[in-house]
Amino acid sequence: MKNSFEHWLPKVVVAPAFVLGFAFIYGLMVWNGALSLTTSHMLPNYEWAGLAQYRELWGMERWWVALKNLGIFGVGYVGGSLLIGVLLAVLLDQKIRAEGVLRTIYLYPMALSFIVTGTAWKWLLNPGMGIEKLVRGWGFTGFTFDWLVDTDKAIYCLVIAGIWQSAGFAMALFLAGLRGIDDSIIKAAQVDGASLPRIYWRIVLPALRPVFFSTLMVLSHLAIKSFDLVMALTAGGPGYATDVPATFMYTMSFSRGQVGLGAASATMMLATVAALVVPYLYSELRSKPHEH
Repeated sequence: MKNSFEHWLPKVVVAPAFVLGFAFIYGLMVWNGALSLTTSHMLPNYEWAGLAQYRELWGMERWWVALKNLGIFGVGYVGGSLLIGVLLAVLLDQKIRAEGVLRTIYLYPMALSFIVTGTAWKWLLNPGMGIEKLVRGWGFTGFTFDWLVDTDKAIYCLVIAGIWQSAGFAMALFLAGLRGIDDSIIKAAQVDGASLPRIYWRIVLPALRPVFFSTLMVLSHLAIKSFDLVMALTAGGPGYATDVPATFMYTMSFSRGQVGLGAASATMMLATVAALVVPYLYSELRSKPHEH
């Protein structure tokens, strides 16, 4: 009787949280998908509209701008964070002095929310009070750095701020992977006469492939659902030049009263995340039996 109680007690304790989490996460996903197939405007309704909201969505120039910006931001943010993260991890892997202090400094931005990051970089990149004013104060009166108010370059301000926040996170993952590699492999390569850059390029970095894909998945997920950084730094402007799907969805749902259209855009975001995550999870789960 006691063993049966001990067996079922953890399940009983966890069950309410599991049921509520399942209902509020997956249930709301299903509800959002259902709303995208209706004529919902200011408030949800259930008048069937088929794929009309999706046809309207893909016919909007603003949606295409949001997708283009997501592509630019995603490639720049993810690629830049991975590259700088690897370089910082390799640097710290050399057992340099004050490694703990440097690691803390590099990781500190990750402790901040994207709202704080966006607000801070909004001040730094503001032509009237940030980097441009500082450099001009040093005597370089012809210096300009007005990307934040330039419709063609404002999206790159988001890339800069995003990399600043997430490069330390990537560094931590890569550094943990580097510390898990057997030193005897590196020593053997050094005995064979291989240079340190060649060892890292040919041996160490390929061994970090699982860490690379895990970091890629996390950063890609953050890029796709990026909202708070955009709202804090540019609010989607100038105009809607830095709109991304998340801000598009918010604007349509809560500012324009187009609930069905906002639900359709949210469903497309969900499909994009699933297209990235599901194949990765499938490959991971498929490889597990072969490891045993």
